[in-house]
Amino acid sequence: MMSFCRNPAAPEKKTVEDGEIPMKRLFLCILSVSGLLSSALLQAGDDSAKVSPERTQQLWQQIAPYFQPGPEFQGDLGDFKTPLKFYDGRPVKSKADWQKRRQEILKTWHTMMGEWPPVNEHPQVETLKEEHKEGYTQYTVRFDIAPGHPNTGYLLIPDGAKPDHSLPAVLVVYYEPETGVGLKGKDRDFARALAKRGFVTFSVGHDYSLYYPNREKAEIQPLSALAYGAANAFHVLANRKEVDPDRIGIVGHSYGGKWAMFASCLYDKFACAAWSDGGIVFDESRPSVNYWEPWYLGYEGPDFRKRGLPTKENPRTGLYKRLVKEGYDLHELHALMAPRPFLVSGGSEDQPKQWRALNHSIAVNDFLGYKNRVAMTNREKHSPNPKSNEQIYRFFEYWLMQKQLGQKK
Repeated sequence: MMSFCRNPAAPEKKTVEDGEIPMKRLFLCILSVSGLLSSALLQAGDDSAKVSPERTQQLWQQIAPYFQPGPEFQGDLGDFKTPLKFYDGRPVKSKADWQKRRQEILKTWHTMMGEWPPVNEHPQVETLKEEHKEGYTQYTVRFDIAPGHPNTGYLLIPDGAKPDHSLPAVLVVYYEPETGVGLKGKDRDFARALAKRGFVTFSVGHDYSLYYPNREKAEIQPLSALAYGAANAFHVLANRKEVDPDRIGIVGHSYGGKWAMFASCLYDKFACAAWSDGGIVFDESRPSVNYWEPWYLGYEGPDFRKRGLPTKENPRTGLYKRLVKEGYDLHELHALMAPRPFLVSGGSEDQPKQWRALNHSIAVNDFLGYKNRVAMTNREKHSPNPKSNEQIYRFFEYWLMQKQLGQKK
């Protein structure tokens, strides 16, 4: 069955650029070697699963360019309203003010999207299957992603992991959990690749979005319901004895990119996040940046609008209609990440111009005294590739393996 909410990839080129194949091989080799190093550290008994200070410095040198917009976008705030003003126009003047403003944004969006049920901090997890793979053990597990919504995913534990809460972890979200562990698709096996690098990972899927309590009478906009589901999945990881609950990130591509973005912005227990080409702001010139669809923010009942761009004949529906009319945009949610770091792995839908939105999160971090917390990489096509994946893995390795989160670089 074809999913009605998948973002199509950009058309493939018919020619191979000079050096393309060697570069792909190089990045695959880097990934493999890094994974072996992480596994070796674990098996050698390194209790904190840390890499060396030299490796940390090397990682920073590699990822530092991601945190700087190009000259043409530096300081460009576009037409977005600053998050550093309350909705009544008062400026944020202190860090205490920012905490009040942050709560105002969070409360406003939750009220508009639908309040979450309580997050289940102690979910029951049933192990269905155990398989040893190269460098990790894969557990097929079942848990409730929302009350009354059982869900099956894959939990990956690196070889040599100890029950001492020392390992970082990453939640991987997509249409189905098989993609994250390499059983489907191409260049989307984030959970498998990160497990080989020493992370505990949890690959979770939920196709056709999440309607709570049901599609007929959903009480939460489906994209927010997915974020709620990710918050419950967070605690599957956080309750593992191998995992440091303060070092759990989240990543997703396309549909999963939207999901990871909303989850990390709305649930601040995620230490950091990577969002791969989901479309980070509203853009009705891009059909795949389709927040208007009823399985994202356009839900207003079980009778869905015709799929496609909003037009006079096929108008906006649900909350999305209100958000556009009243001038809201997703950069407000990005600001909720501060000072937690995040990476936009941009492709055809998140192009360099999106720095105009990201500059507002940079401004919030600057106000709070933090540098280098907002990053973006760019590729031509929608689909991830070995290079963009390597950028994501290095981002997580830097921020989660070495406990860099409290530092003001």
